[in-house]
Amino acid sequence: MSRPCRIVGEVLESLRGVVRPGVTTKEIEDYADSRIAALGGISAFRGYRGYPAGICVSVNEQVVHGIPSSRRLVEGDLVSVDVGVFKDGFFGDAAISLPVGNIGGEDARLLSVTEEALYLGIAQAVEGNRLYDISNAIQRHVEGNGFSVVRLFVGHGIGRQMHEEPQIPNYGQPGQGPRLKRGMALAIEPMVNAGSHEVRVLSDGWTAVTLDGRKSAHFEHTICVTDDKPEILTKAG
Repeated sequence: MSRPCRIVGEVLESLRGVVRPGVTTKEIEDYADSRIAALGGISAFRGYRGYPAGICVSVNEQVVHGIPSSRRLVEGDLVSVDVGVFKDGFFGDAAISLPVGNIGGEDARLLSVTEEALYLGIAQAVEGNRLYDISNAIQRHVEGNGFSVVRLFVGHGIGRQMHEEPQIPNYGQPGQGPRLKRGMALAIEPMVNAGSHEVRVLSDGWTAVTLDGRKSAHFEHTICVTDDKPEILTKAG
């Protein structure tokens, strides 16, 4: 799985230089599509269950599955980019949330807390732990900082299919769920709202937004469970 995952990581890292005021979310998709192709991968999202785009670009109150469009980013936006790649029979999946220009204090804190929660969850992904040890580490950090974890969408197993068992909620009691085993590949992805955890899906059938209209952030890595330190497969380079 290292090949598709490496492509995902490199594409997301390169997007840090693309996301800025004035850029459309479709231009972000076009750039990502070109990089995926140049690196020898195939978008895992385009056509998946009818999804119409190559990546997901979600802005502000959009939690996940935002469809790229002519919408132009403006100063102060938060944009979450989710990239999936297929190569050599396997999948890779990761996401980052980025500021557009200068952002306010709460927005910056939302980004940092969500990314911190991701790495706290990853740290629990070692052989012998339980699945919900990951979930609980994420929930405790997010809620301890005054934010909420989205409950409608979850992380997942990944490998020869984009979404495999087990599902990985971002909330739960520690010591519960299947025992983690060496070699498991998991896509861990906290989705965190500034306000309520409640979301709804728009009429396009894909874009999920916060019910209260407040902003959301999303970070994700594909990782491999080991008997020691988890291996993050979707890091750039």
